[in-house]
Amino acid sequence: MHSHSLRPGAERGCGCRSSEPNPRASERDAHHHWPGDDGAGGFGVRRPLRFLAWKLELDESQVEAFAAIINELKTERAQSAVDDRRALTLLADAAQGEQFDATKAAEAAKLRAQSEERLQHKVADSLAKMHALLGNEQRGRLAYLLRTGTLVM
Repeated sequence: MHSHSLRPGAERGCGCRSSEPNPRASERDAHHHWPGDDGAGGFGVRRPLRFLAWKLELDESQVEAFAAIINELKTERAQSAVDDRRALTLLADAAQGEQFDATKAAEAAKLRAQSEERLQHKVADSLAKMHALLGNEQRGRLAYLLRTGTLVM
């Protein structure tokens, strides 16, 4: 388990914004990180699957489905990062020559816009899939996490 020191006004060092303890958690797992979880995948928390399993009280089948959803979203975010690097290369190429290459700069802007649009569609699709798996009380908790910025998608 991770131990985190808090700076006044700062998030936990792990990137999560939740400071409320889990009343059902043992002292060993009072914070929501477990070994074997992977990175954030754009969720604003370091261990999104474990965090959501804990906060939403997911059952085993829900955890498995959420894992697949988070994986798909992480893949799209990785592709977005690749697209961004390609766009930066195009911008550098545009700025390198004797004359600024407006065509390359426009191509970079288009690539970034298309990539962001795909990513946002994937976020909405992922949230819809999560919503379908949850009960009413769990949906309320998910909405709360999103509204408060505890979970960032």
